[in-house]
Amino acid sequence: MLSLHQLTCFLATYEHRSLTRAADELGYAQPSVSEQIRNLERSLGVQLFRRVGRGVVPTTAADTFRPHAEKVLAAADDAQQAVTRIKSFETGTIRFGMFGVARLYGGAELVADVLARYPGVRVELVGRHSRDVQEDLRRGRLEAAMIAVAGLSSEGMAITPIARDELVYLSADPDRLRSPVTARRLAEARLVMPESTYRDADSARIVLRRMLHEAGYNPTTRIEVEDVETAVELVGRGLADTVTNKGAAVQLLPRLAPNAGWVPLRPRVYDTMAIVHRAGATLSPAARLMIELATQRIQGILEPV
Repeated sequence: MLSLHQLTCFLATYEHRSLTRAADELGYAQPSVSEQIRNLERSLGVQLFRRVGRGVVPTTAADTFRPHAEKVLAAADDAQQAVTRIKSFETGTIRFGMFGVARLYGGAELVADVLARYPGVRVELVGRHSRDVQEDLRRGRLEAAMIAVAGLSSEGMAITPIARDELVYLSADPDRLRSPVTARRLAEARLVMPESTYRDADSARIVLRRMLHEAGYNPTTRIEVEDVETAVELVGRGLADTVTNKGAAVQLLPRLAPNAGWVPLRPRVYDTMAIVHRAGATLSPAARLMIELATQRIQGILEPV
């Protein structure tokens, strides 16, 4: 039976045309290399080298056998590297970009999904806002991410929409929840809006501005805050209403504003979420795993695209 050790000795001898130089390269004793060549010849039933002076000359059989030996060793090396990558993957760090709102109904569960498969890995979910996550993608600090795509620049990016999240109107006043909220009512409402720092680039605000501008209105806010949790708490206190993703509303209202509720907008508007990575990139096993699990998790909660 052929062995990788025999093939290694054969290729070294073929390249150097010398058993002694082959042994020196491999760090073996010359008799050991000679023994491996003899065993290989017996297995194949052919002579591979002829002795000429102090060296050896490959036979036609050796010329024919050489490319096959190289392929076998290359395949063995690929297999070893694949296993090494998996071993490193199982004990290494997985980094994945995820914007703020998505963490409310995807973050903890996504980490749990990863650890259920690979208990030894270290997980990093990175990102406060889609704009920051995209910048990390461009700079190579992240391989892949799930972000909201309204206002997203597609230059140099591969964007795969996976789900859409409806934007809904939250209020603690039952009268304001009797019917869907039109652009006119929205323009007249006293609103608290999250993502104050990112107000110009926030995907939900971009969608709302588009809705209002198309109806001839300009958006206004009474209160600006950074996080959606604070906005929902203020709604619960009756100090303002807000518009946010339905997924966030379902998660946060029972805990932060149990006296409040939500209704859709008219017309209905949606924030689209997508998997994003650099165009043409070869993704690592870790990135592919996170894309698979994040897609499954979000499509199980939101409306799949």
